[in-house]
Amino acid sequence: MKIENALLARGILALSLTLISVPATVRAQAVEHLTITQPGGMPGLPVVTGIERGSNSVTIQWDGPPGYYRIYESQDLANGTWQQAGPPVAARRATITVLHSNAFFRVSGPAPQYAGSQACLECHESIHNEAMHTRHAHALDTLKQIHQANNPACLVCHTVGYGLPTGFVDESRTPHLAGVQCENCHGPAAAHAANDSDPTLRPRADFASTVCGGCHTGSHHPTYDEWKTSGHAVVVEDMNASSRIDSCGRCHSGSVRLAMLKNGPLPHGDANHGIGCVTCHDPHRSTGHPAQLRNPTASTNDYFLSSSDVFADTYDPDINVCAQCHNHRGATWTSSTRPPHHSPQYNMLVGTVGVLPEGMTSGVGAHGRFVEKQCAGCHMEKAEYESEAHPASTGHRFNVSTYASCGQCHPFPELLAAFATTAVSNQIVQLKEALDLWGETRAPEPLRTKYGALAWEYTTPGSLSAGGSGPSSSEQALIPENIRKARFNLYVVLYDGSFGVHNGAHASGLLEAARNWVRQELDP
Repeated sequence: MKIENALLARGILALSLTLISVPATVRAQAVEHLTITQPGGMPGLPVVTGIERGSNSVTIQWDGPPGYYRIYESQDLANGTWQQAGPPVAARRATITVLHSNAFFRVSGPAPQYAGSQACLECHESIHNEAMHTRHAHALDTLKQIHQANNPACLVCHTVGYGLPTGFVDESRTPHLAGVQCENCHGPAAAHAANDSDPTLRPRADFASTVCGGCHTGSHHPTYDEWKTSGHAVVVEDMNASSRIDSCGRCHSGSVRLAMLKNGPLPHGDANHGIGCVTCHDPHRSTGHPAQLRNPTASTNDYFLSSSDVFADTYDPDINVCAQCHNHRGATWTSSTRPPHHSPQYNMLVGTVGVLPEGMTSGVGAHGRFVEKQCAGCHMEKAEYESEAHPASTGHRFNVSTYASCGQCHPFPELLAAFATTAVSNQIVQLKEALDLWGETRAPEPLRTKYGALAWEYTTPGSLSAGGSGPSSSEQALIPENIRKARFNLYVVLYDGSFGVHNGAHASGLLEAARNWVRQELDP
């Protein structure tokens, strides 16, 4: 491990700059995403991200602007000479044969050449003009307002290429590089503007949240740091599978969702990315919604997107941004395969999911009507920076961490929340016990004998039932309609996850209706 340790300890791999010749042919490369965060966005210099030693080789990975790279090797940092190790590569990964047992390496890449957004205007006029009306374009102005326009620590994220060759110096010498522009996120583009037919010079278009994370981080604005700890950043299963990419992928893969929003091809082989920044925020334009959100923060119309729906035909841009995925996905009580998906939060909020007795109606809960930003109003509570011990909060953990927002309407929110959730939890327990009792005592004899307390369950039981499968698809026909409606309501309320907080009246109504239906089957 001597080579690895030397490479990692000295950190010399990201320091070199070299202009290189470009071969005539370019081989197709696998999809590569920015894997590390860098102040300013897309790195203008090569930055090593991984080193792995083989039996007689070293595999080095790095990030950097588009172009060809060379790797050099030396035995001695102080007095040694650098030898080129292998041919130039356009991919940001190379495996090379080790020439010396105690070797040091460095990666040399194309010198960053920044041009400013005006160079992009000729070919990208529409998107350029929209981007110029976003807050990013005026990022330097925000520094002026707080008298930090000459602070190097701030300029790297409020200008283009600050601290790098051809990057921003000051407004008098480089006014065309003021603010956050195209090259912050796509990398230096002057070479591409001068020769747009060369694919090796084409700037990177990367949706990875690491592009944003280099600036939206730290104790003053920890957006990226918070997001990394949230469920949105996690891919729970392989979304590249053909059975998932066009169904589950639309809400469990940031790359799939983005492709669908653009009406583009599905990213086969590149679907295992969490729900990231650009899934919810449009990086290029002001949308009319806060923080360039693609959708509003509140709505009250019913909405769901099932896994079999054609996305372009069903997508509604006017529905709450969270509801785009946090909906029941077309679940109905007549389904017998498995319980509803764990995502009916929006439909619970507006009172449109579940089964009620004929003549009984429900509606939008108080939180859906009176909390201005609905989900974000409670799940994205923000706080200003006070000190390093009390940093800012941007709400991108998406959890309810305090009762501060509740206190605006409820005098004793902690007590009220405890009372409401306990009441609904008790209803859930009582309903489950009643269903188990039906399974053990009143279910049709074939079901009662074979499944016992599981006789009421779906073929693939929900999380309330441990061990074993439920009645098969043919056996499901033996379960009375009342029991199937009751189990649907039970799992809708359970998988909403709020235990009545989203819409207490609706949750209690669904559970009470379900319990009455089970009573009818217990006492025919």
